[in-house]
Amino acid sequence: MVVVSRLVERKGIGNTIEAMAQLPGCHLVVAGGTHRDQLHNNPEAVRLTRLASELNVGERTCFRGQLGRQDIPALMRSADAVVCVPWYEPFGIVPLEAMACGVPVIASAVGGLVDTVVHERTGLHVAPRRPDQVAEAVARLQNDPELARRLGVAGAARARERYGWAGVASSTLRVYKQLARKIPDARPAAARGAAR
Repeated sequence: MVVVSRLVERKGIGNTIEAMAQLPGCHLVVAGGTHRDQLHNNPEAVRLTRLASELNVGERTCFRGQLGRQDIPALMRSADAVVCVPWYEPFGIVPLEAMACGVPVIASAVGGLVDTVVHERTGLHVAPRRPDQVAEAVARLQNDPELARRLGVAGAARARERYGWAGVASSTLRVYKQLARKIPDARPAAARGAAR
């Protein structure tokens, strides 16, 4: 599993670490926060490291620290799933990046994640603050490689169709055209007549 996130409690990384206790043999890579050599000074990184140790999953949990944008796709593609389980999230770019990489996403059913990640089609939704549901979703993907493959393929297609630059530009233009039809022509009558 991979988590790419800022290191703040509401991002649910602790819930993912708690899920690890129910997933023997599973490994977790957490990318984000400060540079790796400064993680020991980051209070949330210290808390998460302590939590992993207390749950006896420290040996299977790797904190990579901040990575360059160019390193994220390879990290995501190395994973069986990208886990994004914040307690709330207005939009969330990480699930879209994972989907674009063809990797299934396990996401909290909150905010924008409900729209970007389609449950049972491009990923699996779980309730926020529910490590047991995260563990169940991970186990389901591990036990059903064909499901994981289908979710990854559908996620890549959705990311390309709905969130690629061509799709975003087309959608934006469509909205502008709809709005333009609804706005009355504010030019003076003489100018409107001259334009005809």
